[in-house]
Amino acid sequence: MTSVEQKKLLTDILQAIHSIDEHLEGRRIFDEYRSNKTKRRAVERELEIIGEAINRLLKLDSNINISHSRLIVDLRNKVIHAYDNVNDIVIWNVIMKYVPLLEVEVKTLLVQQ
Repeated sequence: MTSVEQKKLLTDILQAIHSIDEHLEGRRIFDEYRSNKTKRRAVERELEIIGEAINRLLKLDSNINISHSRLIVDLRNKVIHAYDNVNDIVIWNVIMKYVPLLEVEVKTLLVQQ
């Protein structure tokens, strides 16, 4: 069972995922992403939000069923603290591989309450 705080954090993650899609304008074209600094920064900000929300969720329940949670939190830390060393290919891989799975898992957790 999820608490009110967990539900808020899961909702924040879901909203950030939807915002990533808005920033990418519904398209998954790496060259568009890579060539648009504003788009990259907007997506990175959403990943920061997702990473922070997952970090807080893990503090509330270290057994929460979110795959790759540590990877996403670590990415958040890198984007914030090593902003000058962010690799667009790594970010893109997260968008393509981990974010869709995260969306499914978050929706499942929200339904389970």
